[in-house]
Amino acid sequence: MPPTGEAREAARTRVQGLVERVPVVLFSKSFCPFCEKVKGLFTELKVSYEALELDLIDDGPLIQEVLLEMTGQKTVPNVFVNKTHVGGCDKTIQAYQSGRLQQLLAASTAPSPAPPVEDTDAVRHSYEYDLIVIGGGSGGLAASKEAAKLGKKVMVLDFVQPTPLGTSWGLGGTCVNVGCIPKKLMHQAALLGHALSDSRKFGWEYDQQVTHNWSTMKEAIQNYIGSLNWGYRVALRDHAVSYVNAFGTFTDAHAIKATNKRGKETQHTAETFILAMGERPRYLGIPGDKEFCITSDDLFSLPYCPGKTLVVGASYVALECAGFLAGLGLDVTVMVRSILLRGFDQQMAELAGDYMEKHGVKFIRQFVPTKVEQLEAGTPGRLKVHAKATEGSELYEGEFNTVLIAVGRDACTSNIGLDVVGVKVDERTGKVPVNDVEQTNVPHVYAIGDILQGKLELTPIAIQAGRLLAQRLYGGGTTKCDYVNVCTTVFTPLEYGCCGLSEERAIELLGGDNIEVFHSNFWPLEWTVAGGDNNSCYAKILCNKADKDRVVGFHVLGPNAGEITQGFGVAMKCGLTKAQLDDTIGIHPTCAEIFTMLAVTKRSGADIKQTGC
Repeated sequence: MPPTGEAREAARTRVQGLVERVPVVLFSKSFCPFCEKVKGLFTELKVSYEALELDLIDDGPLIQEVLLEMTGQKTVPNVFVNKTHVGGCDKTIQAYQSGRLQQLLAASTAPSPAPPVEDTDAVRHSYEYDLIVIGGGSGGLAASKEAAKLGKKVMVLDFVQPTPLGTSWGLGGTCVNVGCIPKKLMHQAALLGHALSDSRKFGWEYDQQVTHNWSTMKEAIQNYIGSLNWGYRVALRDHAVSYVNAFGTFTDAHAIKATNKRGKETQHTAETFILAMGERPRYLGIPGDKEFCITSDDLFSLPYCPGKTLVVGASYVALECAGFLAGLGLDVTVMVRSILLRGFDQQMAELAGDYMEKHGVKFIRQFVPTKVEQLEAGTPGRLKVHAKATEGSELYEGEFNTVLIAVGRDACTSNIGLDVVGVKVDERTGKVPVNDVEQTNVPHVYAIGDILQGKLELTPIAIQAGRLLAQRLYGGGTTKCDYVNVCTTVFTPLEYGCCGLSEERAIELLGGDNIEVFHSNFWPLEWTVAGGDNNSCYAKILCNKADKDRVVGFHVLGPNAGEITQGFGVAMKCGLTKAQLDDTIGIHPTCAEIFTMLAVTKRSGADIKQTGC
């Protein structure tokens, strides 16, 4: 039905009232980039303004028609300064460049206006939400709760696309559901099995045959994860954060469509967005990979024991999974394309691999799968893997019950409409470049976590970045996330903890002559009675000779490496030097004390084996 004369007159009165009453008025649309550009200009000039967002009010189309009649301009932004019609984006910029805009602004002596009563739901910052976070993982949850604590209206959109085998999970992201938490718990299950074996040497006697029940372990771990999922939902509710289990897709600069698993769509707007979608495992792109193989997204809730397993890949996910599966008594083979633990210190990576191989994990080096075919269905079934050498023409065939693909992860940045809002994405990696405050090229869109270009992919980083980002946006904070000297641990059977630079990277950045490497094997006291594996553990630090032997790299391979590394990470933040380590008295007998006694340099070639405490 066309608008009545009364409606048109009311719209005209509303426009004229705003122009008469408010020194600077923008008739705008929340998704318009040209409107954003003009708003940015006034913000930079520290000029207060009111923006009537025509796409957010019922009579917006009618007001736009009235503006056309009044000014001859139909497009937005439509700018008035001190009752004078300036025009659209180009004319406003031209007026600024010529000085005319400044003259119009100076002519206004009226104070910054209060929002008129009739327009309180349609002026600047009048979106449905102050902040919408896309992704309910560790970083997204941290940012959303912090923003809510600071008084902002926040929504979290989180949706898990099921794996090709149909696996899905609840709120909390990769770490909680299919990453750190279940991985560490299954690693613990494997360590307990090893401890049972060692216990006989310490006098424990038992007659019962010791076996492992996959279903019991899986159910216990999934029950714990379920409690975490529920806890996150309660935490969002307690912080008054709106949680929607739906897939978010940008439709305009400040608008997003949320589609739930039933296909129902809702529309939402926000002033600011945080991208926190994380990553998902990469497949091989060969026949049979999605049909017959699993990834870490499937493994931790697998309803049956995987049996004889081929792990494809040499990432930390690949080696961790291979390690605990072997520790549970399974026949495990790892197929490696090139090197172990790309991006980590390669001496440490090879030592971790050597330990795995001594403890039953088989490695097939320099091969890649070309096809996976199903020989027999079942739980597990039977698969045949075809592979070829990375160099030469050698072929490989092998039969396994399960093939686990762990060749890396891809950022979940496609199919969410980032092109609509104009957010730049690296074409090669799919990751999002940001500045030092996690801001994308689009000012009101930020990104945190594993999707960031050139940043470490670690849960604590995402949490820290999300929390600090919310504080900067809404709490007056100025602290930025520090991505330097971040500790991490690879939970292989013999754990590998590190902080700072790898030896390769230290030499590349500082030069080999400037790097002194102090190192030593060590033998945990707990291992001595059980026997074996003496001198499998290893510690080294990298010191910058040109900077008072400051420690720029910390590396440890041994039990509880994560617990050891964390404290030394704090010391490195404080500028730890070799002299300070030497002056520190160690706790005896512990593994960590080795770092207070490092006396042998790698360049000396002296023996580093330990023969006792």
